Amino acid sequence: MSVKHRYLPMTDRDRADMLRTIGVDSVEELFRDIPEPIRYRGTLPMSGALDEISLLKHMKQLASRNADTSQYASFLGAGLYDHHVPVVINHIISRSEFYTAYTPYQPEISQGELQAIFEFQSYICELTGMKVANASMYDGATALAEAGALASGATQRKQIVVSRTVHPEAREIMRTTARGLNLDVVEVDYADGVTDLEQLKAAVTDDTAAVIVQSPNFFGCIEDLVAIEPIAHSRKGLFVVSTNPMSLGLLEAPGKLGADIVVGDAQPLGIHPAFGGPTCGFFAVSEPLMRRMPGRIVGQTVDRDGKRGFVLTLQAREQHIRREKATSNICSNQALLALCASVYLSTMGKEGIREVGSLNLQKSHYAARELAKLEGPSLPFTAPFFNEFVVSLPANANIADLNERLLEAGFIGGLDLGRYYPELQNHMLVAVTEKRTKAEIDEFAARLGELV
Repeated sequence: MSVKHRYLPMTDRDRADMLRTIGVDSVEELFRDIPEPIRYRGTLPMSGALDEISLLKHMKQLASRNADTSQYASFLGAGLYDHHVPVVINHIISRSEFYTAYTPYQPEISQGELQAIFEFQSYICELTGMKVANASMYDGATALAEAGALASGATQRKQIVVSRTVHPEAREIMRTTARGLNLDVVEVDYADGVTDLEQLKAAVTDDTAAVIVQSPNFFGCIEDLVAIEPIAHSRKGLFVVSTNPMSLGLLEAPGKLGADIVVGDAQPLGIHPAFGGPTCGFFAVSEPLMRRMPGRIVGQTVDRDGKRGFVLTLQAREQHIRREKATSNICSNQALLALCASVYLSTMGKEGIREVGSLNLQKSHYAARELAKLEGPSLPFTAPFFNEFVVSLPANANIADLNERLLEAGFIGGLDLGRYYPELQNHMLVAVTEKRTKAEIDEFAARLGELV
């Protein structure tokens, strides 16, 4: 046993036996695929020990290199949005009984945790118009992929039809999931910023397990769910809608429009963008699909004394039931982030959600009108939109360079759509939330006009 690593239960003989079994002469050979010049040996470059004062100063200097939304006015969305987060949320989730809680393996003694999850489920059902919601997913993208998997299992079919207006990263995750389940993913194009209904009709077959759309979609446009629903159900497939929960303060709930599964990301509901996550997905279904949902469902009951209590009603993941019968391997508990959403919704109330949704709608439309007035930029789509819209820039515009110059002016610019849609080179996706003031919008439009 090596003296230097006396706590490692590995002898030189053990190491030699393993190397011989796998057919190599040394540990070094295991790294032969890494080019020699880029292999690092020795100690990583780092400073000497720092006292507490110096360390705090150093960490603040590192953090200050980030272009965060407290210093810059953000017009970047594409799935993560700069919404106001009420201060009460950070106060509640900082309580140790919440921020240290993990998946409740002895759930009935975790009544506070279960109640928090139950309230989240209840809010999601009310927002989406669905009968049942589960106890949160990793994020909106994985929730969408899980919806496709559920639809295939429920219908015993292998084709998933998904609109190209669904978030590109969510579609990529859907395709990754589909490979493991031997599913065929068929993508339908868009027209004027929304799903092309004629192409959708042609794509749906007797083997279609689900039609998946997003509304408001990746371009911010609102899909015609009333028109899509009969197409999805025409061949007895399921209708899956991914949605921005903030928009549901104004728009009719997908469940009222015939959706079988409604998914999305709860990030707009009191969760900081945090440079990309973590966030919290939600997943809601009609009652016949309840037992096929991934994850877990918290239910309400009474104890032997008649007092209100909470239990894990359904646990469909592989740690709780036989692996071959599991609907998912969802493990990590996103309950802390689900609690953010619950506190946000309870703080805002129905009128507050409507008001915030209205501000997002009005401010984004004001910004679109101001940008459309400029010489050069234009709005390529006429479809109704919520808080995000597409701007077409002149052919010589370099969006990466443009965003660098906007950053120098104090703005985080929009997303370069050419990264995901080759036909949308020189198109920028701009998001406007309730936090953006008229002065910020006016200055952003003026700067963009000067730069293009």
